[in-house]
Amino acid sequence: MMKLRPPVVSVYTVPTDAPEADGTLSWDTTTVVIAEVSAADATGTGWTYGPAAVGDFLHEHLGPLVEGRDALDIPALHDAMCRSVRNAGRPGIAACAISALDIALWDLKARLLELPLARLLGVARETVPVYGSGGFTTYHDTHLAAQLNGWVHGQHIPRVKIRIGEAWGRAVTRDLARVRAARHVIGPEAELYVDASGAYTRKQAVRVGHTLAEHGVGWFEEPVSSDDLKGLRLVRDAVVSDVAAGEYGYDLPYFARMISAGAVDCLQIDATRCGGLTEFLRAAALAHAHGLEVSTHCAPHVHAAAAASLPNLRHLEWFHDHVRIEDMFFDGALDPTGGEVHPVCGIGHGLTLRTEEVEEYRVA
Repeated sequence: MMKLRPPVVSVYTVPTDAPEADGTLSWDTTTVVIAEVSAADATGTGWTYGPAAVGDFLHEHLGPLVEGRDALDIPALHDAMCRSVRNAGRPGIAACAISALDIALWDLKARLLELPLARLLGVARETVPVYGSGGFTTYHDTHLAAQLNGWVHGQHIPRVKIRIGEAWGRAVTRDLARVRAARHVIGPEAELYVDASGAYTRKQAVRVGHTLAEHGVGWFEEPVSSDDLKGLRLVRDAVVSDVAAGEYGYDLPYFARMISAGAVDCLQIDATRCGGLTEFLRAAALAHAHGLEVSTHCAPHVHAAAAASLPNLRHLEWFHDHVRIEDMFFDGALDPTGGEVHPVCGIGHGLTLRTEEVEEYRVA
């Protein structure tokens, strides 16, 4: 038995490199909560993005729960964590805390067995396709063009996504102007995606969707609120672009409801929210059983190894904020040049936290 020692939790807040916003929210910092868990002579690292309270919950509630248990028994550990939050409520802070610790446990198990995490999970593909994600509504035209150029013409990533739905859908003229500008920058061959962050009404989303088709937009993310499953289905049936959602899934039943409603063409899953890699893999299998592809949401280095194990993967989101943070915080960051990453390397997820270098951002 490889007994777990108490997790070590740290919280960091990093300013964005420019003001950022999507259709329904704006921000100028990003907070990352990191969990390190050890057994024998190995340490696994996991993380999530969310409020500092996630770290408090992880340290005070989940830490004592897993201490002394067998590091290899991840299903039992995951089940114990999920059962323990019944009265606290699973969605939100509790789910993010479970996610960070579960991710750390998978990294630890792979390191104890001296395997790449992708090999431990089983490889369906050696490489994972990525798409560049950013294009915030706060970006002026020059900034937007520079970011898109960097991905498509600099790193040769043939898929990119920008945010639309500015001001809760009250700036449609500018939204569509930015779509036209993005298409002009990336050229006719690259895939163009948009994310409305649930900003539009149902009929508004349909009207916008018809214009998006004229510019070859193949991915329309959260055209209406992801809580409006019927609305997602109505938009999906009315537009040419694939409709995607799922990033706010905090448990498996959420994904089951979305799939059963016929709400999406591609299911998004975020392991830093849904319950870690354990629940991520279950959600992906559920989608596969219904003939759906999946795409990972944000936190690319959390998802890369697990994504390599999925037969129904479409792609991995190379999200600007989290790429910047993960490049700063970890040795071993992946290179997306050519439009794909190669996560089948190293031991565990292949990343090492640069503790001293990022101390200036630590808040807890």
